[in-house]
Amino acid sequence: MVDGDVVAAAQQERFSRIKHDPRCRSTPSVSASNASVEPDGLDAVVYYDKPLTTFNRIMRSYAAAGIRGVTTFPSAMQEWMGRKLWVPFEVERAILDLGYKMPGRLLFAEHHVSHAAAFYPSPFEQAAILTFDGVGEWATSSVGVGRGAKVELLREMRFPDSIGLLYSAFTAFCGFKVNSGEYKLMGLAPFGRPTHRDTILNELIELRDDGSFVMNLRYFDFLAGKRMTNRRFERLFGGPARRPESPSPNANSTWRRPSRTSPRRSCCGWRFAHSLTGDDDVVLGGGVALNCVANGRLLREGPFQRVWVQPAAGDAGNAIGCALWAYHEVLERPRTMPVSASADGMHGCQLGTRYDPDAIAASLDEQCRPHERLADEQELADRIAGLIADGNVVGYFQGRMEFGPRALGNRSILADPRDQAMQAKVNLAIKKRESFRPFAPAVLADKASEWFDLDQPSPYMMFVAPVAARHLRTAGSDDDAVGDDPSTARTDLQARLAAIDSDIGAVTHIDGSARVQTVDADRFGALHRLLTAFDRRTGCPVLVNTSFNVRGEPIVESPEDAYRCFMTTDMDVLVLEDCVLLKADQPPYEGPVPEFAAD
Repeated sequence: MVDGDVVAAAQQERFSRIKHDPRCRSTPSVSASNASVEPDGLDAVVYYDKPLTTFNRIMRSYAAAGIRGVTTFPSAMQEWMGRKLWVPFEVERAILDLGYKMPGRLLFAEHHVSHAAAFYPSPFEQAAILTFDGVGEWATSSVGVGRGAKVELLREMRFPDSIGLLYSAFTAFCGFKVNSGEYKLMGLAPFGRPTHRDTILNELIELRDDGSFVMNLRYFDFLAGKRMTNRRFERLFGGPARRPESPSPNANSTWRRPSRTSPRRSCCGWRFAHSLTGDDDVVLGGGVALNCVANGRLLREGPFQRVWVQPAAGDAGNAIGCALWAYHEVLERPRTMPVSASADGMHGCQLGTRYDPDAIAASLDEQCRPHERLADEQELADRIAGLIADGNVVGYFQGRMEFGPRALGNRSILADPRDQAMQAKVNLAIKKRESFRPFAPAVLADKASEWFDLDQPSPYMMFVAPVAARHLRTAGSDDDAVGDDPSTARTDLQARLAAIDSDIGAVTHIDGSARVQTVDADRFGALHRLLTAFDRRTGCPVLVNTSFNVRGEPIVESPEDAYRCFMTTDMDVLVLEDCVLLKADQPPYEGPVPEFAAD
């Protein structure tokens, strides 16, 4: 960050190709983007957590668990003694590897303060702040306020009571990876009915009027065990837990168990925060803020008028948060507001590496990879729009790599949303993932309200909204949704999706909703030109937009990553900046093939 402006951000996984890579290493993105900073030009280095406080919480949790923690205590201590307690040294090594001198200030921000610092790049002069995740040092959720250059936390919920850990417990019970598969559960939820709502509210948690709750730890094993849940949990929900990667005759019933609570109960925390702060605008941070269904509901039902979600709301975004906290709170520097009400300080999340078009073209020539180069931006947009309209799936590699979990048109796979079959083709033949997974629509911002019931910009895919009634004749039938008898459940989720009658069926989920990205020309120039060209050709200003990767791998970072993904899947076209490559023209691929690992 330079003078309060975020100029570069990237996740280690994109370079190591190891999904969720936790290692502390220097990244080329930061080095390349900060080339103008002298080796001794750093004022401070900031870390997003206080390791010693977290270690205190771990030790006290084991003490509370007693004999149940005996089997896991040695491995936990090995992890802490071998790596986590040595964070200052790891950070210093990474800074030196970048070619900088370590500054005199190495600062540690509290975890939820780093999340709450999502306020700084928001478009609001003042706002309420809500943060939710698994756990930081002790806090699991917080309510705060942002005022100019100051952030203050007013209330917090503490470990072990955690909405993030509760959701992760269901994620694990349904056979998905914790801290990775939660979004799968979000996508599966609309296929079923809220059969177990009362069980959750009566047995698992005690919900209070202010939105906080107490977890009944008799059903959980995360204090010091190897699993999130225990046998009591399995008996409560008719277990056992689903084995990872295994089909199940009662899969729909299992997946639907973390169903939504009643509107009154789920909104009480929002209403409490609104009454406590008195603000009509709200900023959301923390991993739970990536739940776009909840965000969309908050936007539609209130009580806040405007909602802004940090697009890298999880711990990756805390790198930005803690740096901004240090700049404004420690160094006491003023905050510069965005130039317009619709702008923010995240620069469209385009904060990663960028590759020179001439170098890409030269490399393609050198490796004898046939391509067509179209330097004229409009000609390029028209060519790609035509290919997509003809039914081709396009790998789209443009500009700077996005930061955070969403591909926003720079490292994306694009397709025609009007073709219902595209939903299955992209999931199964290209992404190599589960057939039920929904896709996000990218839509021209000035036409979004014609296609979706959405009255606020959503440039970062952070809100789920209903498809407009004029474009949706029939959503997925609820006749096959799971009730109390799992034996009556239809397990063919893809067949239910195929029954949707929508003008944009490939991006319409079973309940008639979609996770929308609104595309404006200022932030997303290349994608905006492409959408405009596609709209002009087809009358549809919408494209399927999903991340450029296969299951189990991070989003592609380099042109070579993109080419490998293109050649080892059923993708039809690859666009590398201004170079267009057709699969049919390429020589046989002899490079490494991804293993399509579970994610």
